[in-house]
Amino acid sequence: MKIYTKTGDDGTTSLYGGRRVSKSDLQIESFGTIDELNCYIGLIADTDHNTQRVAFLRNIQSSLFDIGAILAADASKPHLKLPQLQPNEIALLEQNIDQMTEELPVQRYFILPGGHPTVSYCHLARTVCRRAERTIVALREHGGNVPDIILQYINRLSDYLFVLARYKGKEANVEEIYWIPKKE
Repeated sequence: MKIYTKTGDDGTTSLYGGRRVSKSDLQIESFGTIDELNCYIGLIADTDHNTQRVAFLRNIQSSLFDIGAILAADASKPHLKLPQLQPNEIALLEQNIDQMTEELPVQRYFILPGGHPTVSYCHLARTVCRRAERTIVALREHGGNVPDIILQYINRLSDYLFVLARYKGKEANVEEIYWIPKKE
């Protein structure tokens, strides 16, 4: 089977369900950004040596694929079989956030991304996650079918990635880089 179909040469692509839309459509942008986020999560997992955390990150990647499938579905075809995100997936993110936070110093300043490549990967993923969230909100505001649980999951995932960046910095024994506003 060939990877190229040439059907997108005119600037359109198919939603799950068959309807063709512009590649600039908000629906395409939303699940495309989820795909980009998934790549960054994979990069974080590839640089991690903690097998439990890698398994958790792979679970996040699977959830992001589920979200991508839901966002890629043609809303005019309600019979499509779609994966479902479960509330316990949000609870697992929150549990991981809480566990890591217990071991971190209290945050007193805004933190600049950097200090170690793995910390930076987490911050890159966090910013892509926030962009995905903004795009999904825009899709919803323009009539897109976005279940509440997707926005909740993506919002919590960005929090998880921020805390993970701090935690991985602690593991790497690097100091956080604080943003100290310049004074006149």
